[in-house]
Amino acid sequence: MTTQKLSLAKGINAGLRAAMEAEPKVVVMGEDVGKLGGVFRITDGLQKDFGEDRVIDTPLAESGIIGTAIGLALRGYRPVCEIQFDGFIFPAYDQIVSQLAKMTYRAKGSVKMPVVIRVPFGGGIGAVEHHSESPEAYFAHTPGLRIVSCSNPTDGYWMIQQAIASDDPVMFFEPKRRYHEKAVEVDLDTPPGPLYSARVVREGEHVTVACYGPMVKTALEAAAAAAEEGKSLEVIDLRALSPIDWATLEASVLKTGRLVVVHEAPVVLGLGSEISARITEDCFYALEAPVLRVGGFSTPYPASRVEEEYLPDLDRILDAVDRSLAY
Repeated sequence: MTTQKLSLAKGINAGLRAAMEAEPKVVVMGEDVGKLGGVFRITDGLQKDFGEDRVIDTPLAESGIIGTAIGLALRGYRPVCEIQFDGFIFPAYDQIVSQLAKMTYRAKGSVKMPVVIRVPFGGGIGAVEHHSESPEAYFAHTPGLRIVSCSNPTDGYWMIQQAIASDDPVMFFEPKRRYHEKAVEVDLDTPPGPLYSARVVREGEHVTVACYGPMVKTALEAAAAAAEEGKSLEVIDLRALSPIDWATLEASVLKTGRLVVVHEAPVVLGLGSEISARITEDCFYALEAPVLRVGGFSTPYPASRVEEEYLPDLDRILDAVDRSLAY
C-alpha cells in the first residue's frame, strides 16, 4: 500500500495532480490558480508542471469562468473551476443553475457536463461576509447538480478525482478552515468508497449526529466529550449532500432512535431541514425524540471578532444532544 502524509490542502492538490496526469482533457481554471497557486495554495505547482494551457489564470469574473467551463465541457474537456471564496459564487449563479444544471436533461442525456466547481466554504478563518459563507443549500435544491463536501485529507485526495471522473456537474465544497490542519497518512492506492456515500466515522448507541465538511471534526470532539459523561454518539460524515446517502443515515437512526443534524449554514431552510423531514417520514416509529438541528443564525455572516459566537461549537452540539435525550 502506497501512503503519503497529507493535509487537506495537500490532499486536494495531490488529487488534482493525479487527475491531470491520468486525463489530458482535465483543465484547471480560476482566479490566481496559476502563478500564485490559489489564495489557499490548493493549486500550488500545477501551472509550473502542466503549463498555462491547462492551469489558467482567469479574469475576476465568476460568470465568465463557469460559462467558459460549460463551453469546454461541450467540446470534450473536463474543466475544474475554482471559486476563490464561497460568497463570490453568486455572480456565477445564473450560469450554474440556468445552464450547467439543465443541459444534460435538456438534451435527454446525450450531452454530458463533466464540470467540477471547487468552492472553499465556511467560516473560522477570521474573515468577513462573502469570505465565510455556506451556500450549499442553494445548489442542493437544484436538480441536475451533484453536491459533495470533503472533511479530511483522504477524502480530499480521492473525492476530487472521483468528482472529475463524473460526467455530471459536481459542486465540490471544501472546508477552508481545515485546509492546513495536521497532516495524516493517506492511502494513495484504494479509494475509501463511492463518491456519493456517507460514512460512519464514530460508532455509538444513544444519538446519531449527522454533519459534513468543517463540522465533522467539531462533532467528533463533541462525541469524545459526551463519552466522558456516558453518552454514546454515532457521528456520520454525510460527504454527499445531493444525492444524500439515506440508507446509511436511516440505518443509524433506526439504531439510536435520535438524530441531531449539524451544519454551519443558517438553520432556516438549510440542509438540516430536508434531512429532518425525510428522517421523520421514513423513521417516524423508530424516533424517540424530534430531529434537532444545530447551525448558524439567520443573519449575514458577522464580523470576525464575534464569529465564534455564530458558528456551531462543541457546547451547542452537546446541548442539542442533551435535549434529545431528555425526551
